Amino acid sequence: MNAIAFLHADDPPDRFPDPAGAATEPDGLLAIGGDLAPERLIAAYRRGIFPWYEEGQPILWWSPDPRAVLLPGALHVSRSLRRTLRSDRYRVSVDLAFGPVIDACARTRRATGTWITPAMRSAYLRLHELGHAHAIEAWLGPDLVGGLYGVALGGVFFGESMFSLEADASKVALVHLVSLAEKRGLKLIDCQVATGHLASLGSQLMPREDFLRAIRVLTGIPAPPGPWTESPGPTSVLAAPRPGAGRLHG
Repeated sequence: MNAIAFLHADDPPDRFPDPAGAATEPDGLLAIGGDLAPERLIAAYRRGIFPWYEEGQPILWWSPDPRAVLLPGALHVSRSLRRTLRSDRYRVSVDLAFGPVIDACARTRRATGTWITPAMRSAYLRLHELGHAHAIEAWLGPDLVGGLYGVALGGVFFGESMFSLEADASKVALVHLVSLAEKRGLKLIDCQVATGHLASLGSQLMPREDFLRAIRVLTGIPAPPGPWTESPGPTSVLAAPRPGAGRLHG
């Protein structure tokens, strides 16, 4: 196992080791400690690094190899999901319920352990206030039943978590994120860790070296931070891709 770096809260925000030196077991563990200040989080994402730890642990920083990613044009929309999109069962909004989305993601994982600690919640709420973190929300009537959140830097959306309380609700939120990609200049959605759920939606594995090379370019695309606010609207307005067209923890 490679040596793990120890960070201190007073270290410069960009003082991260090279992700190429991350551990192979556990896969991608790179550093321990530091803090969750906005400047450090943004510096981490630009370097392909993200925090992931449970209550009672120190902050753990990761950069796994390979990396699960979704290229917007490769989103796979199944026939059943397409029926859901056409049914207008859900309404979709953007950045209207960021806090409730994080809380719902934490609640749905509480039984098996969640990395969305109070400190993490506060840190991402601060990123949202600064215009770097965003949520896509799916509503059934007045109820929030699905959604996702993550951090947008340049042409990359670094997905953090998603939840679903009704069939296909989180998938509807992801389709809406992809539909925003062209408008927002998003070229790549980072899904962090591979899951069967994400693979069914078209995610693929990218060697870390290729991922780091890609985000080095894409995070440099000019994209001033700010809200993406959109009022709830029917899912039928989404231009869903054709079927099969070539930690977002499911």
